[in-house]
Amino acid sequence: MGELVFLKLGGSLITDKLRLETPRMTVIERVAGEIAQAISARPDLSLVLGHGSGSYGHFAADRYKVHKGNLEDWRGYAETAAAAQRLNRLVTDALLAAGVPAVSVQPSASARCTAGELVDLHLAPITEMLDRGLVPLVYGDVALDSAQGCTIVSTEQIFAFLARVLCPSRIVVAGEVAGVFSGDPHRDTIVRLVPAITSRNYDQVEEMLSASFGVDVTGGMLSKVRSLYALAKDLPGLQVRIVTGRTPQLIERVLASADVEEGTLLRY
Repeated sequence: MGELVFLKLGGSLITDKLRLETPRMTVIERVAGEIAQAISARPDLSLVLGHGSGSYGHFAADRYKVHKGNLEDWRGYAETAAAAQRLNRLVTDALLAAGVPAVSVQPSASARCTAGELVDLHLAPITEMLDRGLVPLVYGDVALDSAQGCTIVSTEQIFAFLARVLCPSRIVVAGEVAGVFSGDPHRDTIVRLVPAITSRNYDQVEEMLSASFGVDVTGGMLSKVRSLYALAKDLPGLQVRIVTGRTPQLIERVLASADVEEGTLLRY
C-alpha cells in the first residue's frame, strides 16, 4: 500500500442542509469523478472515504434527539439510521459509476460508544478492503451507547478512531466553504480565512469560531476543528486540510498532492 489518505465529503457539500433529504447530485457525481481521476493519476494512492449525513440524518436525529440518548421512542433511532443509509446509497452508487471501487461500511453495525464517545469499531474488514485495493466508505451514523442508550457518531469521530490504527499521512475534509473562517461566511458580513491552525493560534481560533448555519447535531465547525486538531496533536506528522468541494478539480488536486496550498491546514 502506498500513501493512505482519508477524505471526508461534508454533509453541507453533498446535500442542501436546510431542506429535508435534498441531495446535490450534480456535486456528488462531479466529486466522484474527481476521486476516480486522482486514483488514476496516483496508482499508489489508497483512500478511506467518509461523508456526513447532511439533511438526511441530521434532521431525523434532531427531531427525535437521538444524539442526546435516553430515548422514549426508539423509532427515532431506526428512522435516523435509515435516513443516513439513503444518502450513503446515493454516494456509493455515484462512486461506483465513476469507477471508484467503493464499499459501504455501516458504522453502527459494529460501533460501541460511551457517553457519546466512540470506543470501539471493527477494523478487520476495512484493513482487508484496503489490502485488496478497495475503497472503504464510512458515514455519520447512529450507534448504541452504554451510558445513554444511543448516540450519533460523526465521520470525524470515525476517522479519528481509524487514523490512530491505520496512520494515514493526510486527512482532507471537503465542505461547502473554503476552509475555516473567523466567522460564519453564510451569515457574517466580514470574515477572513484562517490559512493555518497550529499550537500558536489554536486557542484564538477556537474562541472566534461559530457553529455552522443550519441543523447540525454534530456541533458544527467548532466541533470539527476541535476533533481534527486533537488528532493532529496525537499523530505527529499528520496533515489535516479543510477545503471547499465546490471548486471543480480541487478535490482531485488535493488528493493527488500534499503540496496544494488551499483552504486551512491543521497541524500541531
